[in-house]
Amino acid sequence: MKLVIAEKPSVAISLAAVLGANEKKDGYMEGGGYLVSWCVGHLLELAQPEAYGEQYARWRYGDLPILPEEWKYGVPKDKKKQLDLLCRLMKDKRVDSVVCGTDAGREGELIFRLVYQYAGCSKPMERLWISSMEDAAIRDGFEHLRPGSDYDKLYDAAVCRAGADWLIGINATRLFSVLYGTTLNVGRVMSPTLALLVRREADIQAFTSSPFYVPEITCGGFTASGEKLPDKAGAEKIRMESDGQAASVLSVEKQAKTVQPPRLYDLTTLQRECNRIYGYTAQQTLDYVQSLYEKKLATYPRTDSQYLTEDMQATAASLVLWLRGNTPFGKGCAGEPDIGRVTDGSKVTDHHAIIPTVEITRTDLSELPSGERDVLTLIAARLLSATAQAHRFEAVTAVLDCRGHSFTAKGKTVLQTGWKEVERLHRMGLKQSKTEEKESEDAALPPLQEGQTFEKVSAGVREGKTSPPKHYTEDSLLAAMETAGTGDMPEDAERKGLGTPATRAATLEKLVSAGFVQRKKKQLIPTEKGTNLILVLPDNIKSPMLTAEWESMLKQVERGGVPAKDFMDGIADMIRALVREHTAPEERFAGLFPDAKENGREAVGTCPRCASTVYEGKKGFFCDNRDCAFALWKDNKFFSSKKKSITKSVAAALLKEGRVSVSGLYSEKTGKTYDAVVLLDDTGGKYVNFRLEFPAKKGRGK
Repeated sequence: MKLVIAEKPSVAISLAAVLGANEKKDGYMEGGGYLVSWCVGHLLELAQPEAYGEQYARWRYGDLPILPEEWKYGVPKDKKKQLDLLCRLMKDKRVDSVVCGTDAGREGELIFRLVYQYAGCSKPMERLWISSMEDAAIRDGFEHLRPGSDYDKLYDAAVCRAGADWLIGINATRLFSVLYGTTLNVGRVMSPTLALLVRREADIQAFTSSPFYVPEITCGGFTASGEKLPDKAGAEKIRMESDGQAASVLSVEKQAKTVQPPRLYDLTTLQRECNRIYGYTAQQTLDYVQSLYEKKLATYPRTDSQYLTEDMQATAASLVLWLRGNTPFGKGCAGEPDIGRVTDGSKVTDHHAIIPTVEITRTDLSELPSGERDVLTLIAARLLSATAQAHRFEAVTAVLDCRGHSFTAKGKTVLQTGWKEVERLHRMGLKQSKTEEKESEDAALPPLQEGQTFEKVSAGVREGKTSPPKHYTEDSLLAAMETAGTGDMPEDAERKGLGTPATRAATLEKLVSAGFVQRKKKQLIPTEKGTNLILVLPDNIKSPMLTAEWESMLKQVERGGVPAKDFMDGIADMIRALVREHTAPEERFAGLFPDAKENGREAVGTCPRCASTVYEGKKGFFCDNRDCAFALWKDNKFFSSKKKSITKSVAAALLKEGRVSVSGLYSEKTGKTYDAVVLLDDTGGKYVNFRLEFPAKKGRGK
């Protein structure tokens, strides 16, 4: 019997239905020679620093860098039940092999392997690798299961990615938070992305708009423009000299041009389009297309390829023909679909481009949630556009002379609408409120000939102002992330840019939730805190080139070109240098965080052992003196219940008075609550001791 482990319950249900595992159990399904269960995202997560030593519960410069020799993992409380179940199923004597059915990518591999290793499983491992949740694709995938060892390097890359993010996130965040006295989240991809936003905002703030003036003449139903001038007087002079005078055509240049159809969608281009057209965030788009994938309506979303493999040509061709006859925008297609143009197996890595599945032919799209319907419609329209005829037109440039002044008119004549007709019809189906799409194309010019003369032209001056750079939207920022640092990368780098298609959306959400970036309609604007963070960070941490280089190396780890140890050694060396080079805050940045508490934490009291300051941490209250072991843990034998824990006010009272009255303490022995005076009875050992005094009962002492 095979045990199949999917990434989500919804995916497991789809796999089980195809495999005939129809008998529902508690946390899994059984039947047809299979047990089918699931993870719920990451069941195991990299442990927090304090798991490597109690001293790391405090944020202190002297404890940096934190470089674990072996990674430890923790189990979120709400996921322990499912993890325990998977461990039991792996040890089930009926199970002779385990199938990794998590999402076919780096993170999916990590999610499964950590569980497999945690369970101590040594049974044969196989890998299900599919790009569609259609029944036929699932059946084909199980008929061609591959040895799990084929994906060992993919797992290595996943561990490196997680480890690098932990090392930089933990060490750099603690380092700069301690130096500047406030929590400053630093991330391997997050910080360079924030730097892009801050740099753009600085360019906008520094921009000085200047006016310009363009003399124009109107004749024969079209307008020709002169040179853009910085002074109004010069433009007015040309206008006065040209108004009412004759203009002659000096030259007419005609050039036939062809615009090839766009490529199919990878995840990033789909996210950009959805933001531009519908205003959806990158995360919203990913959520919608992931849901479509799980509903068998779209292929696997987390892809960086815009091509199909050769074995998909027949399926793609049948889809195109159906879409042509069954969608409003399909009527814009003419001629044979060019499937070969979107087919190139050499440009497909883990997954091909995102396209609809044949399930779309059996689905009433009106029953889908509006967001999913928008995204699926866009994917379908792109498949038609990408396989349609090219857009061809004739560009015309005419140069006219009027009293010695030169004017230019441009126009175009469409010879073949091609794929643009699909896009035009698709835009017609959008509500006006959903799109700001405005296609500015030159109108056609009337027939013009060299030497042709126009009598008494009308002259004027068009005024304008130079515009600052535009604020980033998620559309333009995703484009910038995709190409950041590529100018300094080698041509043969396997992956460039900041992050991956699968992680960029999460990066943007983290920037917003951490308070470094705010959304204003479609615009992404760095906050004051975000701007100040970038000011204090060194160049190597916020450089897009460095992170782009790491992404390329991770891809090489995945391909077996770079040993995982070499990659991680490089990250560790960089962290050591970072801590060594930043021992104190820079004076010029001292006033950037005026509301910061001392060392980024709030003082609670004075240590009874060494008189140093005691600060509140995540799990307790700790002495700032690294050689002092004093700590008041929030959870302890007197307070460790759902009823009570050591609060900041209780800790402050204990440190100041050595005693505090507490009501509602809980007794595990009796199951009842009681009131008592808690006394600090510290003897200087590893743990702080307490004593209890109880209120005197009537007629009795304490």
